[in-house]
Amino acid sequence: MCGIVGIVGQSSVNQTIYDALTVLQHRGQDAAGIVTVDGYAFRLRKANGLVKDVFEPKHMQRLQGNAGIGHVRYPTAGSSSASEAQPFYVNSPFGISLAHNGNLTNTVELHDRLLKQRRHVNTTSDSEVLLNLIADELQHTTTQHLTSDEVFNAITKVHELTRGAYAVVAMVIGQGLMAFRDPFGIRPLVIGKHETETGTEYMVASESVALDAVGFEFMRDVAPGEAVYITLEGELFTRQCAHTPSYAPCIFEFVYFARPDSTIDNVSVYSSRVNMGTMLGEKIKKEWEDHDIDVVIPIPETSCDIALEIARNMDLPYRQGFVKNRYIGRTFIMPGQQERKKSVRRKLNAIKAEFKDKNVLLVDDSIVRGTTSEQIIQMARDAGAKKVYFASAAPEIRFPNVYGIDMPTTNELIAHGRDVEEITKLIGADGMIFQSLPDLIAAVRQENPAIKRFETSVFDGKYVTNDVNQEYLDYITQLRNDDAKANRSKDVGTNLEMHNVCHP
Repeated sequence: MCGIVGIVGQSSVNQTIYDALTVLQHRGQDAAGIVTVDGYAFRLRKANGLVKDVFEPKHMQRLQGNAGIGHVRYPTAGSSSASEAQPFYVNSPFGISLAHNGNLTNTVELHDRLLKQRRHVNTTSDSEVLLNLIADELQHTTTQHLTSDEVFNAITKVHELTRGAYAVVAMVIGQGLMAFRDPFGIRPLVIGKHETETGTEYMVASESVALDAVGFEFMRDVAPGEAVYITLEGELFTRQCAHTPSYAPCIFEFVYFARPDSTIDNVSVYSSRVNMGTMLGEKIKKEWEDHDIDVVIPIPETSCDIALEIARNMDLPYRQGFVKNRYIGRTFIMPGQQERKKSVRRKLNAIKAEFKDKNVLLVDDSIVRGTTSEQIIQMARDAGAKKVYFASAAPEIRFPNVYGIDMPTTNELIAHGRDVEEITKLIGADGMIFQSLPDLIAAVRQENPAIKRFETSVFDGKYVTNDVNQEYLDYITQLRNDDAKANRSKDVGTNLEMHNVCHP
């Protein structure tokens, strides 16, 4: 999962992109990058690390220009090397820089196609493959000034060639900014504007909260398959570029990834999580009619709104039993199992008075590997809890995600091939309950009934792109398991800083 930003402004955009990336930091902690366009030159800074650590004052001063794009990253299939930090760029045609959120499912096929077109892909990132596909299509243009038709025709061809999930933003030197979303709308993308005395500024981003943070007005979500083109003069063009678009946004955005103050696909993330709590509270009351729960305690922070609604629904006390160290990253998106294990106790500390001699219901948004859940349950027992029950706002995650979320291999998913009783025993709980998939879908759809289908493959194994088979799942297992990541991380660099001049 990654976060992307793109702006065409009336004045320098470096600080605005930086500020937007800081509020998208939850989408990726591995690396960050910004590219601005200064005349006919890219100004690029990218490196491993958090936004606040990657960009020093000296870097910001160099990032001149009234248009640019930004990216925060955590790796799924690629390595953690700084060479794979985004944005990427190519010099021809024009000079193009690109940032991408998602994951392509036919990368190998596309890579072979590019080799035949004599285009070299320097990294293992599917984002660089996307960049070269766009460059190859724009190579056929015959004029020095791109028209919106030429841009949209190129994106239409990219849609025809690619499969998987992608929200993309790209800068073309001397031309403008393009952004587009895959035909299923799996990964989110929004567009906003800001009126100034000298004209209208436009911005695209992964979540609406990025617009809010920098004073841009939310216009709408970019539709599945739709493309946006904004010239450097501030002209806005949009077009549907997919032949058969079909709304199927990733439901896990609402469960875990997105910020609660974001709106995605006309769904308030906060409201959807409150609805999840209502649904799960009703299920607990029905299935645990004779429960002996004394208190409901969330595992901060995503589950707080869910747990509060469960407590209200069950007429139980709600307490904050854990204090979170906000300077530790999200354990789910940390790249290695050992790092995840070490970080849990650094991240959370129990308030013993809220646990001592009580039967507690711990609430989390989901359970992936089970490592964190097991350690937190033990922390509750160490703090004096008599019994520890566990509730998950999401159903059992039984299948890997292939669309840009790091749920790598089936054997690393605690729910794969196991029933609730087995999972309960493994994590050491006294009882456990999961949200049902129909209830989860209903909780999110309640905010936007127009969405008829969600991407729910991690729960039911049904991949919306209809191109995922066991051979592909075996392939991503080789790429994404912790051992493979550890081997790839040996080539991690420290930073990349390039100032490349591109002429028309």
